[in-house]
Amino acid sequence: MTLLWIVLIPLIGAAILGAVGHRNSGFSVNIAVSAATLLAAGAMTVRVLRGGSFSALDHELFIDPLNVILVDLTALVALSTSVFSRTYMRTEARLGHLNAARLRLYHAMYQLFIFTMLLALTTNNIGILWIAMEGATLSTALLISLYRTPASLEAAWKYFILCGVGIALALLGTILVYFAGHAALGAHRALLWTRLHGVKDELDPAVMTVAFVFLIVGYGTKAGLVPFHNWLPDAHAEGPTPLSATLSGLLLNVALYAIVRFKALAPDDAASHWPGRLMMGFGLASVLVGAFSLGGQRDLKRLFSYSSVEHMGLATFAFGLGGPLANFAALLHMTGHSLTKSSAFFASGQVAQTAGTKDMDRITGVMDRAPASGWALMASSLAIIGTPPFGVFASEFLILTAALRKAPWTVPLLVLALGVAFATIFRRTQAMVFGTADAARTRTPPALIVSFAHLALVLVLGLAIPHVLAIWYAKAARLAGP
Repeated sequence: MTLLWIVLIPLIGAAILGAVGHRNSGFSVNIAVSAATLLAAGAMTVRVLRGGSFSALDHELFIDPLNVILVDLTALVALSTSVFSRTYMRTEARLGHLNAARLRLYHAMYQLFIFTMLLALTTNNIGILWIAMEGATLSTALLISLYRTPASLEAAWKYFILCGVGIALALLGTILVYFAGHAALGAHRALLWTRLHGVKDELDPAVMTVAFVFLIVGYGTKAGLVPFHNWLPDAHAEGPTPLSATLSGLLLNVALYAIVRFKALAPDDAASHWPGRLMMGFGLASVLVGAFSLGGQRDLKRLFSYSSVEHMGLATFAFGLGGPLANFAALLHMTGHSLTKSSAFFASGQVAQTAGTKDMDRITGVMDRAPASGWALMASSLAIIGTPPFGVFASEFLILTAALRKAPWTVPLLVLALGVAFATIFRRTQAMVFGTADAARTRTPPALIVSFAHLALVLVLGLAIPHVLAIWYAKAARLAGP
């Protein structure tokens, strides 16, 4: 029953907020629904850690140590984002950027978006997984266009079209997997991932090979992998900041999770290791393009969005390497990236709202004008570029260690990309934070405390991963495949 409540709570919350989301109480309801989701996720996690994997609704829902990590992460970031949006979105409404109807749309679609991600993470049915990802596309397209400006409408259409094409290719891949499993499992059970995994050696290798290509391209589009990433910078820059935090911190993870689950079903020749090599190729390209695209950005939110392309590429590359160490590092990197990048968007959104612009060339003296925003932006930037002792540094170090063992030729390219990203983001943020103030000091909203809370968690992951968490992630790494 706990597993069912994970998806029911945000769905019920979306319905309630569809009625009261325009009212002042809508912000409190949004926080309460998100808090209830996190409590349900916590209860489910305890059960998984004590008793192992379990399913519900005749195996339609399934949870194990791998996906429960992402469920907890989704629920946690959803709660902190709802707390941040209480102040941020109120200010947007006060400034005339939103009216009551759009505020109601924001609250309802926010919880619907969380529902689709949690459903994608907990479903055992690969058909429902596709439906959930399509639902995420529809709900987020409405959020990207929330401001109804020409730029936001263009970004929403770009997102909808590109991700629509990607999700159509993922559907074709899903149909091929069903076709391959039908002979061994029958009509219904050929859609259940756990059943498919149990007979993976009986699945037609040729069909599964073609299916995985379609699936990595399809879900890779949602994950922001190069060359399918063109929607990502526009969507992050033109949508409201809370959406940017959840898109980058959560949705990209869910799409990569889908790829990892299907990788476990793909035929894997020990000599060629082609599914892993395909993921390594997409991942390495994303790291390089994401890092070298940072230098040409003037928009603060676009800067961090290209950073997301880089970091999701790094996680994809690690999963492609495979093995306990690389998978462990990838999961740790996804966790650190989600917490840090959402923190960075909280801080950058607050800075842009206070300054009245996202143009980095026009933002200066943040530390003098709003010290809390300045500290949050600088600390988030240092964390996301892999400065020790933050958790992103630890995961990047582990990924490089795994790469040295399995693909040493990739290490110079990875180090080059990480170095370029480090120099570019540090140069741009320190100029904004420590420049000369061009306005009087302003009061920073208390909601920015969630940014520091995320950074504290990332710091813990970098200094010493708790023993229970290390064991948990090690189990999940084994489930992520060879």
